[in-house]
Amino acid sequence: MSGLSRRGTVPPFIVMDVVRAATDREAQGLPVWHMEVGQPSLGVPQGVTEALKGVLESDTLGYTVALGLPELRRRIAVHYQRTQGVEIDPSRVVVTTGSSTGFILAFAACFEVGARVGLAQPGYPAYPSILRSLGIEPVSIPVGPDSRYQPTVEVLERCGQKLDGLIVASPSNPTGTIMAPDELQRLAAYCDANGIRLISDEIYHGIAFGQQAATAARFTDQAVLINSFSKYFCMTGWRLGWLVVPENMVRGVECLAQNLFISAPALSQHAGIHVFDHIEELEARVAAYGRSRAMLLEELPKAGFSRFAPPDGAFYLYADVADRTNDSLEFCRRMLAETGVAATPGVDFDPVGGSHFVRFSFARDEATLREAVEQLKGWS
Repeated sequence: MSGLSRRGTVPPFIVMDVVRAATDREAQGLPVWHMEVGQPSLGVPQGVTEALKGVLESDTLGYTVALGLPELRRRIAVHYQRTQGVEIDPSRVVVTTGSSTGFILAFAACFEVGARVGLAQPGYPAYPSILRSLGIEPVSIPVGPDSRYQPTVEVLERCGQKLDGLIVASPSNPTGTIMAPDELQRLAAYCDANGIRLISDEIYHGIAFGQQAATAARFTDQAVLINSFSKYFCMTGWRLGWLVVPENMVRGVECLAQNLFISAPALSQHAGIHVFDHIEELEARVAAYGRSRAMLLEELPKAGFSRFAPPDGAFYLYADVADRTNDSLEFCRRMLAETGVAATPGVDFDPVGGSHFVRFSFARDEATLREAVEQLKGWS
């Protein structure tokens, strides 16, 4: 008997390797400034944990229905009305165990084995790995500054690929760019007209520094939306997310969820209900990200990092370091070893062009980030 199947063999998620190396360094008593992982440094608002005390006393926290607690689905639908002005029927909302589970459900429900799904490169590295593990072919679509690192209609027509699906992330990881509403509208219409299932990754919605990102639901009811409580809501470890799916997909996704995952954790779902009562506190955190972003854009050039993708949203700076290296993996390894600053090599997001890019996360507090920049000044 051999080892893993072909579908069970995927590339490593390099950022997690960086986290492990940084943790090993800390275990040796050496300082580390974490700019590698996209995780808010503050946890869920305190009011949420206070509210959960009553839940723990009154609820057995057993399985919920696969689609999620009705009240949570309703609150998610209200969230779209409040933030996007879009009416979403709560019956189309599917609560998931983080966005990662959402991707598995969405891809399995939308695409047959052998289907071809386009994705921007650079992009989130788990997309192609999940697709391949399901027997779906990822089709890399190179994007750059000319399209603001987004797969526009012109980019799709230029690449000339026959696609069954397309993944769009706005704000994107690693670049932080946001697709303008009119561009997203054109892309949604193009996908609908050409039989391409649009998968809209919206997990960084709410974290923007200017114009907010538009949901694809403004422009089509055929897109699958994927979102998460991890980023804007600061609930990474609670592993809670959601899908919004077309009406004719709800039952199929429900059956998949029943068989693959049963349900998202009940306590996390209750936390999700209560976190919507703390939007003011969450908005204050986004404002803090904005101050950190502004500081880094001013200070990082003094440390030799001066060329960035437009950081419209999320909490990342994708830095072009071609003048310093053509091996971002080794560059980040050396930076951690010699300065204690942990960052993610661009090859995690783009195996071809990412060799001269580095992603810095500014999800931590501004004081810590200032210390990190000071470590980088004078380093080469």
